[in-house]
Amino acid sequence: MMTIKLILVDDHAVVRSGLRRLLELNKRVEVIAEADSGEQAYQCYGELKPDIVVMDISMPGMGGLESARRIIKRYPAAKIIIFSMHETASFASQAIKSGVKGYVTKTGAAEDLTRAVLEVANGKTFLSAEIAQKIALETLSGQSDPIHLLSGREFEVFRLLAEGKKVEEVAEMLKISQKTVANYYTMIKQKLGVTSPIDMVRFAIRHGLVEG
Repeated sequence: MMTIKLILVDDHAVVRSGLRRLLELNKRVEVIAEADSGEQAYQCYGELKPDIVVMDISMPGMGGLESARRIIKRYPAAKIIIFSMHETASFASQAIKSGVKGYVTKTGAAEDLTRAVLEVANGKTFLSAEIAQKIALETLSGQSDPIHLLSGREFEVFRLLAEGKKVEEVAEMLKISQKTVANYYTMIKQKLGVTSPIDMVRFAIRHGLVEG
């Protein structure tokens, strides 16, 4: 069977080392590179064209969702799995909406990540059981999460501002102008019905996007 060539992206070397050992227990999987930032992941993907990228969301600089969005925009066939501590349906839904093929939580079963790699390599989509359940319950309840109204870029700007980043910091991290960030901020406030930075933080905490 064909070897699955994989890039690991996480800003913690210890985490990457553990994931490499875990994934390479399966003889089909070969980790061909590691990256510690979204920027480095984008560069590595262009140079190596791996079969799969396993990427964290929360990293200094460009986050995992923004990096995934850029990789997929440049390379539409890219297969990316988000491996994250975030267990909210909002993060997973935004990831899938951006074209990510898998979302695995770090608190899930150890074998979940290997299963995700194998299934995504075979053209399927994989969600951790708890994430799939949350999305299903949200759908069944008929309660529309206003966060779904945000585009992928708006969601990333929202998340960074809610974490306390300044407009100029967000602009630098996402490599866009401060005016563009301000325009996104205006759109986000309109879509979410918030009127101030404090309202935005409270909204983010209520929806489990940042810690209170």
